[in-house]
Amino acid sequence: MSQSEQTIYRFSEAPIWELQRSYYEEQGIKAWQNEVVPQYITSNPIIAAAYAEMIFGFLQDRAKLGYASELVTIVELGAGSGQLAFLVLTELCELTEYAGFTLPPFRYIMSDLAVKNISFWQQHRSLIPFVEKGILDFAKFDAVKDTELKLTQSGVLIRPGDLQQPLMVIANYFFDSIPQELIYMEDSKIYECKVSLQHPDGAADLSASEMLEKVILEYHYRRAADYERETYPYRDVIEIYRQKLDDSHILFPAIGMACLERLGQLSQQGFLLLTADKGDHRLENWEFAEPPKLIVHGSFSLTANYHAIQTFFERKGAQSLFTSHHYNNLNVGCILMLQDLNSYGNTRLAYRRFVDRFGPDDFFSMKQWFDGQLEQLEIRQILALWRLGGHDAQWLLQSAKRISSLLPTSNEAEMEDVRRGIHLMWKSYYPMEGKHNLALDCGLLLYQMDLFKDARVFLERSLIHSEADSELLYHLAVCCYEVGHEGAALDYAQRTLAMEPDHEGALALRALFH
Repeated sequence: MSQSEQTIYRFSEAPIWELQRSYYEEQGIKAWQNEVVPQYITSNPIIAAAYAEMIFGFLQDRAKLGYASELVTIVELGAGSGQLAFLVLTELCELTEYAGFTLPPFRYIMSDLAVKNISFWQQHRSLIPFVEKGILDFAKFDAVKDTELKLTQSGVLIRPGDLQQPLMVIANYFFDSIPQELIYMEDSKIYECKVSLQHPDGAADLSASEMLEKVILEYHYRRAADYERETYPYRDVIEIYRQKLDDSHILFPAIGMACLERLGQLSQQGFLLLTADKGDHRLENWEFAEPPKLIVHGSFSLTANYHAIQTFFERKGAQSLFTSHHYNNLNVGCILMLQDLNSYGNTRLAYRRFVDRFGPDDFFSMKQWFDGQLEQLEIRQILALWRLGGHDAQWLLQSAKRISSLLPTSNEAEMEDVRRGIHLMWKSYYPMEGKHNLALDCGLLLYQMDLFKDARVFLERSLIHSEADSELLYHLAVCCYEVGHEGAALDYAQRTLAMEPDHEGALALRALFH
């Protein structure tokens, strides 16, 4: 390590945050395509369904209040890959269509700081239909400073006071990844915890991600009277920590709370926040907390302080919903900073049913266990978990080999459920052009069940993802032959033989045409 004199920074102004920003701007969508930045836990059908149900409940509540014609705006902060937005919109559109009663129109805005991500969304074939319907738009948004939303597709500029309906805000893995303050409580005194960085030798040649992996943080403490002054906007929350915590390091989301206040000002009616993160809303979980360590996964994340956010907005009249039980991996919360809170029964009921009783964190905990038991599961158990998870593509990718091994002893009903599940899954599949060829897995399972018409569709889709080998081309030849498309069957057989001249199956198939 370099021994040169270190600069001491306020935690929220340390260079690690600039490295964080640089990483996302450099990588763009590759951060998720390469599976470096985790996203499954906050971008799967279970959490999307929970959010869609709460949005649906909110739309019902607004309609009952007499606001059935005004547009409801939903903004997702740090939308990343776009997968959550796609899943939420898919489910929400199905709910509103199935319900068949009058609800306010809605517009979903995906926002991010990285321009590369917005460019990816604009071209994504799964998102374009929602854009064309006028229910999806995009915006570049800096959580640290921006006060407006300029929409890229419609050109609409949303300024303070423009929205007639309350703003809905979605923030997953967001508050743990934007600049935070760091304070320390000891003997009823408040200290600011500043930081210096030790960089490895040759740091100038490292990428932002490599720098974050190798940097070492050193902490420096000084009395911080500023937090105790009447003029400090979050003084009431700090006072709770001063009175009740000792020997405790507290990540304080001043920028996150200011961001929510700025977004709330876009509407004349307040806002509703749906959020999920590894973060604590219980005060006791912050007691005796050690200095934070960067959890690096390409970018880095910390623990979100939901207690501060909850307390601050509750003192302004908000209602907060967090689970009555302790979370394991993901804390899902809802904050209603709204007028006439008693009027939002459908929203609260949706939270109760889809988060508090059994929610995204519970499902993820179960799935972690099932992942390790996959080879012991029977087809009915695999299918049950798949249905419970909203026909999640990730579960099929993991279980395709096990399903294949069980198909020879499966009955017709089970095979029909596999076929139906594949088609349902594909309707809500958000391709990321990563290393997995999901269409190939689907096609091979359908082929194994002699469902040749369905198999052909998926096997041909797999050709878009990667180049065909001789075995795939032969499977396609068989599919075409079995459904009576002899010309296509011969073509695929010829292509198989071009790659593997002695392929017995392709030779036998070609002989049928002579």
